[in-house]
Amino acid sequence: MEYFELHRMLKEKVDYADFAKIDALTDLYNFDFESRSCRILPCEGNYRCEQHRFACDISGEFENTIANHSKSLNIADAHIVENRQFRYHVFHPSHQERARKIVLMFHGFNEKHWAKYLPWAKRLSENTGKTIILFPIAFHMNRAPQDWSDRRKMFAVSELRRAQFPRIAHSTLSNVAISMRLHTRPQRFFWSGLQSYYDVIRLTEEIKADKHPLIAPDASIDFFAYSIGCLLAEILMMTNQCGYFDRSKLFMFCGGPVFNRLSPVSKFILDSEANVALYSFVVEHLENHLKNDPHLQHYLSEQHPEGVYFRSMLNYGKMLGYREEAFGRIGSRVMAVALENDTVIPPYEVVNTLQGVARNLPATVEIIDFPYPYKHEDPFPCLTSVGKEVTRQFHRVFEMAGGFLGRE
Repeated sequence: MEYFELHRMLKEKVDYADFAKIDALTDLYNFDFESRSCRILPCEGNYRCEQHRFACDISGEFENTIANHSKSLNIADAHIVENRQFRYHVFHPSHQERARKIVLMFHGFNEKHWAKYLPWAKRLSENTGKTIILFPIAFHMNRAPQDWSDRRKMFAVSELRRAQFPRIAHSTLSNVAISMRLHTRPQRFFWSGLQSYYDVIRLTEEIKADKHPLIAPDASIDFFAYSIGCLLAEILMMTNQCGYFDRSKLFMFCGGPVFNRLSPVSKFILDSEANVALYSFVVEHLENHLKNDPHLQHYLSEQHPEGVYFRSMLNYGKMLGYREEAFGRIGSRVMAVALENDTVIPPYEVVNTLQGVARNLPATVEIIDFPYPYKHEDPFPCLTSVGKEVTRQFHRVFEMAGGFLGRE
């Protein structure tokens, strides 16, 4: 079966019902998840971190700064129901009962549908014999309101944005929702990342407490990550909360560098104005912003190691020793595949971050190329004109992923 045929078949079969039989090799399950970490998100009221006896008033942290006619974009982050309660897909080998080996799969930035990843998950399950969990990042995939993907509703927002910024580049109906939200409040980048981190930790704890119906409590946990999902996986591995990921392996595809070495301006990711605002906040002026934001400062302080590792992955020139110590510790369990013509995540930046300034860190980085036109957002285009070659390259990448993640 060619890649585009597999993609079409899975897109037709996969939904959010409890169970579906994919074929003789693979079953699909869907499970409910409720995010308890949404309490950290910008919202009305007071915040208290019981763990550290820290409290602050965040009643003014959220303001309706986006166009009044776009009510779906003006919802306070903590009140977005889809982000609090959602379902996640699980690709499970048909012959297994409870899974004893799992891989958590993380997606890219501004993704709204899992269709691209369904063939990836199935092939990875077949190549490793492991159960694959497709876990959505906060405010992405099915964790975002449908209105953010509604082209008719986003058209008016897009027109307003173009009128406000006549020289804006790469502003589209696909990225206008996330671009406006990050432009007005760039700190959402941190809150979304931290919420996603805590959600993965909670899922891990549920598994280890024998509360997952499909996964054994002693199951091994590995990661497959793509694009910005690599940042989440790296922070999980670097922090290694409670030793949960002592033996975990991480395979990254088209991802891995620190934030300020990415080029996310794209009609599918962010527009130029949002990128400038985000870069200014996250890279250039973060320390000054933290002085005026005790809530965010607390979560990026030494009291929360995950926040410190998050900060170490923002700017290549800062916290270099701290970051490279971590990659020196986990690098033998990390492999990355980068694409030669990737303009969003340049392959040499993957090498710079993962193998370090002196190229003495143990992570494996492979730079490959495909013999057809591709882009970061669509490495395996569903085009019949290049169908056979896309299938070959798809198998090539996932044989590498399966070989790495399948090893004990």
